[in-house]
Amino acid sequence: MSAPVLEARKVTMQFGGLKALSEFELVIEPRELVGLIGPNGAGKTTAFNAITGVYPPSSGDVILSGERVNGQRPHQICGKGIARTFQNIRLFKQLSAIDNVRIACHQRAQAGFAAAVLRSGGFLADEERITRRAEEFLQVMGLAHRRDEQARNLPYGEQRRLEIARALATGPKLLCLDEPAAGMNASEKVSLMELVRKIRDDFGLAILIIEHDMRVVMGISERLVVLDHGVTIAKGSPEVVRKDPKVIEAYLGDSYLEEKHIAVPVGGGK
Repeated sequence: MSAPVLEARKVTMQFGGLKALSEFELVIEPRELVGLIGPNGAGKTTAFNAITGVYPPSSGDVILSGERVNGQRPHQICGKGIARTFQNIRLFKQLSAIDNVRIACHQRAQAGFAAAVLRSGGFLADEERITRRAEEFLQVMGLAHRRDEQARNLPYGEQRRLEIARALATGPKLLCLDEPAAGMNASEKVSLMELVRKIRDDFGLAILIIEHDMRVVMGISERLVVLDHGVTIAKGSPEVVRKDPKVIEAYLGDSYLEEKHIAVPVGGGK
């Protein structure tokens, strides 16, 4: 049996007197699609930052495919198999769509510095391979027609897709998506849900997604983890989590239940 793609073991993030994440635990198996939800300030992005090396955990361990990666730099963790997108899009706005993805493909480049300086045959072949690979990711994300356009000129939803294409180009085992549906309209969100499932199935990835749109995250996640003030308050399938009294009180609210015609559990609600 293969090892989990990711294990977070009692991961705590403390900034001075503020404990932004408290003994966070998460296991993600290969090809699993997990949602991380909670109110603003719950610690979701902090969890992403701890997993991807933006901040080293104050305590606890992050294990990637059986290897402890605590203290490693983000680019090192990316090279080992974790890629992410950001809540606020972080593209190279002045570069073309293809060059944004080509940069990510260089994570797996084979030619070294000397070959690049000398523009050897090996380097040129590597660059051709990288360009073909980048074009494939643009095709997957429906952006082939935007190949040579500057990233800043793309519509917002396509910028989101380009950021996902760039993350995929690093060759991850785990793809972390931070609010990928933010700023999208209803039809774009439906397309995104289909795309996330397709990415998981076609590339055989595990996916961890933060998303505030409950229709999106509950529609695509096989399992949910709910944070509130840095503490995990619930785990389980969407069907179980959406009826949990603690989740209703801290995040969903009775109005969500009324909209979905779900009975409020005894002792639940506000």
